[in-house]
Amino acid sequence: MPGTTPLPPLTANCADCFALCCVALPFAASADFATDKPAGRPCANLRQDFRCGIHDGLRPAGFTGCTVYDCFGAGQRVSQRTFAGRDWRGDADTARAMFAAFPVVRHLHELLWYLAEALTLPPAEPLYADLRRAVAATDRLAAGTPEELRALDLAAHRADVNALLLRTSELVRAEAGGRARERGAERGRERNRGRERDRGRGRTGARTRDHRGADLIGAQLKGADLRGANLRGTLLIAADLRSADLTRADLIGADLRDTRLHGADLTGAFFLTQAQLDAAQGDAATRVPATLTRPAHWPAG
Repeated sequence: MPGTTPLPPLTANCADCFALCCVALPFAASADFATDKPAGRPCANLRQDFRCGIHDGLRPAGFTGCTVYDCFGAGQRVSQRTFAGRDWRGDADTARAMFAAFPVVRHLHELLWYLAEALTLPPAEPLYADLRRAVAATDRLAAGTPEELRALDLAAHRADVNALLLRTSELVRAEAGGRARERGAERGRERNRGRERDRGRGRTGARTRDHRGADLIGAQLKGADLRGANLRGTLLIAADLRSADLTRADLIGADLRDTRLHGADLTGAFFLTQAQLDAAQGDAATRVPATLTRPAHWPAG
């Protein structure tokens, strides 16, 4: 990103973190977690050296939620920079301040992740100057003191950045459009309209590529043409997207837990995070973006 201050690492480095995600955040007994844990209490599996005692067996132990969580590098930033290497043990005031700062910086780092990706998307070039300014502003906020982070109006800043990311999305998805492709996609949508009506939801979803915030839990979308689709915040839990075409689809905030992506094409899908991909199901035939890693729990063959 020419002309932009170098970004902090936006991937987790647990060796430089005081296990903040294992302490600061709450979780409830569910399909994702085997037990309840309130915010501020160390997980029962946390060791004295700030490492997880069951890290290699989290999934079979019922802690799938841990395997799909990503702090975007906020953990080490808060541990080593905001608090200058002081850990939370032995000082209740430091612990409270650190646990309050961590989720704020995590949200800011997530925004930095999306902004950094937006700056790699050629169709968004008209917005590059605005995107760079947003990067600088967001990084400046993330570098604040514990007191500044506590006082930050995170919702307002997130809304400003989201507006810019939405404009980015519109430019990228527009380039993925085309009348010929739309005619071919319409034929596929016609075949699915009856099923959509029977499901009692998403009528317009069968006719348009805008599925923003839609409830598509368990939807039968095998082989669907979703090129350039708006899937921002879409609930796709356990949806069947086998062999679907998701090239140039916007997947920011989409819930992909147990989504079946076997054989799906995610080439060029954007605003997709590693955590989302890790939460989904796939196989060796699933085509993933070059910037992400095929999850280790997916079958190799």
